[in-house]
Amino acid sequence: MRIAVGSDHAGYPLKEFLAAHLAELGHEVEDLGTHSEERVDYPEFGAAVGHAVVEGRAQLGVCACGTGIGIAIAANKVEGVRAAVVHDATTARLARAHNHANVVCLGGRIVGREVAKDALETFLVTDPGAGRHIRRIEEIAALEAR
Repeated sequence: MRIAVGSDHAGYPLKEFLAAHLAELGHEVEDLGTHSEERVDYPEFGAAVGHAVVEGRAQLGVCACGTGIGIAIAANKVEGVRAAVVHDATTARLARAHNHANVVCLGGRIVGREVAKDALETFLVTDPGAGRHIRRIEEIAALEAR
């Protein structure tokens, strides 16, 4: 699977860890930055991951900042992105299954590496759900179209 990754300086160490893990699992990783712990602003990187997903350069996206919140907000400004902040495998599974999240966001200062790894693995193997969830995803798409 092709996966785009991005972070700000606070999420950089976690992004590097997760990108390496994705590569170990056999995924093709597109690293959209940042490439150091030098202070940068997260909107650029959240948007870059979002664009990679909606333009088809990546099937899914992974973002990290200090909390995961700011970069998720930025990624969600890209039409077609459904970025979700997750804290563990359960929230990752629900974000993917119920909300059809296509970008997973984690807090480098909030979530430990092993918990983040478990959450990411769960996100990757969870299929977007059907049934009652489809109507809600369509409602979200209609909000974007306004």
